[in-house]
This record gives sequence, structure tokens and C-alpha cells, in this order.
Amino acid sequence: MQANSNPRIFLSAGEASGDHYGAGILAELRARLPEASFSGLGGAEMAAAGLERIVRAEDVAHMGFTEVVRHLPYIYAQYRKLVASIKSARPDVAVLIDFPEVNFRLARQLKRLGVPVLWFVSPQLWAWKRKRLRLVQQLVDRMMVIFPFEAAFYRNRSVVAEFVGHPLAALPLPIVTREEYAAKYRLDPIKQWIALLPGSRQSEIEKNLPEMLQAAADLSQQIDCEFLLPVASTIAHGWLRRNFAIRERAEDRRSAADRGNTALPRIVTVDDARTALFHARASVVASGTATVQSLTIGNPFVVVYRVSALTFALAKRLIRYPAEIPAETDADGHLPIAMVNLIAGKRIVPELINRRFTAASLAAALRPLLDETQARAQMIADLAEARAKLMIAPAESPLRRVSDAVVELLDGSL
Repeated sequence: MQANSNPRIFLSAGEASGDHYGAGILAELRARLPEASFSGLGGAEMAAAGLERIVRAEDVAHMGFTEVVRHLPYIYAQYRKLVASIKSARPDVAVLIDFPEVNFRLARQLKRLGVPVLWFVSPQLWAWKRKRLRLVQQLVDRMMVIFPFEAAFYRNRSVVAEFVGHPLAALPLPIVTREEYAAKYRLDPIKQWIALLPGSRQSEIEKNLPEMLQAAADLSQQIDCEFLLPVASTIAHGWLRRNFAIRERAEDRRSAADRGNTALPRIVTVDDARTALFHARASVVASGTATVQSLTIGNPFVVVYRVSALTFALAKRLIRYPAEIPAETDADGHLPIAMVNLIAGKRIVPELINRRFTAASLAAALRPLLDETQARAQMIADLAEARAKLMIAPAESPLRRVSDAVVELLDGSL
């Protein structure tokens, strides 16, 4: 069967990282299929790359069980808009990127219409919700995964799966020099810089950033340093400064200190997380895609995260890893959750989750990574080894390989 010369391609991505990957896939496909049309669910990057957005990703992306339940009526209304668009203009192929709460439902509708489904970035059903494996077996024509252990997991369970490498591992390192970066943000290049990555959503930032800022204040009493706070495109700088009393200018910090707030560190908001990680001495990173960014940059870091007590209790009860993922519990019986530790097959970065995540424990975990210690050297070596596992070949682009698979599905070669 020859591919339609004007194929309709449906894409769905609900998270910031998925939006970024989706934009790259769109660029690849538009170069190969100039007459194709693209529609679906996506963020601003996918819209800029040519997606006709039926639903905006920023309107439906929520994290955690309790958070999803609270927004469920609105999310379901947006889902129905997507289903209506699929039925009114049947796509020739669908590309679903992560975001399982919505994408599994979309996959069911697409399968009923006979639309081939490619899923990029596997949902973490190998960690929990293992019952969804049956849905993958029934609804997904090809699973394209970005972590090496996932391919073996799926193939051992009769799913057509391919490890394509991680898109972040394929990116070149930032080229801006330390001096240029210091000049851009009025930083002192002599001082140590520490990056704080609290997450890409307001709900994550509200839970994670206060302890990060207190730890920053504690550390600023011990060492002469400045703190970099990358701000996601979905977060307004003004909202961040108003809600967390972030003061970048020396005169503002002195004024606040005069009112009784001592030991105020300098927190500088910046735009690009990868460049901040590249130049930082060490980092504090909320669990999620940013931990893989830190891994691929090679920056020593501590993983933190805080969710509602109910979400944490459910996760602790439900998370179980298969034989393809070697993972040991810690002294409290917790399995690792940081992707970097799962990739490495051992705990190479500290994890401070929920009650373990305090300003004091964070400062204590971060302090050895700032000096020329054995702990720092060992982590850098472990990160380099783990990063190598995320690449299939230096010149191979994961997003290009996904685009290859889309064209193969259009041609009926699967």
C-alpha cells in the first residue's frame, strides 16, 4: 500500500517534555511529508511547529492522583473534543507521546477506527499499573522507547518495541562560555553556582521550591555561592517572584535583611535549564525529565520530590519493578524512583522524597558535591556511565527514528 500523498497525522502530548519531543517529530515529518496535515493535543512548541491544536496541553496537564481527580471533569470535556476530531477526520496514523491518562483512552478510539498507533515515550507501567500492559498489547502497533530496559520489558511480553535512544542524550552540550553566561545574568564567575530545578508546573513548584530556598539560605551561610533558578516557559517570572520572595538584586536582599530576614541568598532566574546545569557546580532537581537532563549534562545532583500524602502512599504500595529493572529498597523499604538510578541499575544520586525532603537533609546531601570529594568524583563517573546507556549511536537521532517509523506505518510496512 502506498502512503496517502496528503496524510492526516494525529499527535497527542500533554507534558512539557512531550511537547518538546512532539515539535521535533513534527519538524522531521513536515520535511518528509510536506503535504501532510497535523492535528491533536499539544503545547506551544508543537503549535509553533505546525500542529493544529484541538486541545491545548497546558489546559489538561496535571500531576498526581489527587490532582487529576480534582480536574477530571474538565479533562474529560477536552478529551471528548479530541475524540470528535478523530471521528470527523479519521487520521492515517497517530503518534501518542507519554501522557497515559489521556492517551490510552485515545488509543482505544483510534483502534476502533483502524488507525495505526505509534507510542513514543513509554508510560511507566513497568513500575505500576501493570494491568495496562494488556492495553499496550491490544492497542499499540509500535512502542518506541527511550530507556534501554523498556525494550526488553515489552519484547518479553509480545509487544513490538524499539529502543531509539533518549532525545536528551543526543543533544550537544551548550556552547555558551561561563563568562558569557555570567555577563548575561550578572553573575559572579568566581563564585560557585548551584542550580535549583523545582519542576515545570505551579503545583510542583509550590511543593518543592520552599524547601529548596531554605536549603539555599543554609548553604549560603557556609559557602560563597549564587543560585540559578531555571523557569519553564509555562511559568511566569512575576508569579515566581511574588509567591516566593525571590530577590535577585543585592539592594533588594539587603533591604529584606534589614527587616529581619537574614542570610538571604542570591537566586537568579534563568531561561534554559540545560545551560544552567552545564555551568552549575551541582544541582537540586525535582524528580522527572529534569533528572535525565542532569544526567546527560553530567552535573552532580540530588533528587527531591513532594506529592500529597495520598499520592505517596498509593505509589509506595503500587510500585513494583520487573526483572528487567534491578532495583533494591533502601533502609525504609522504599524503591528508587529517580530515573537516573533505574538507568544505572543502582543508586548513584541521593533521593529525598516527601518527609525525607527537608532543607536540612537537602543541604547535607548537596554539600559533599560542591567540593573536590570522592563522592563528587564517583557521581560524575557514574553519571557518564549511565548516559552512555541512553545512546544507540552518536549520530543517530531518536526523533528521526520515530519519524521513520511513522512513515513505515503510513506505507503499511509494519
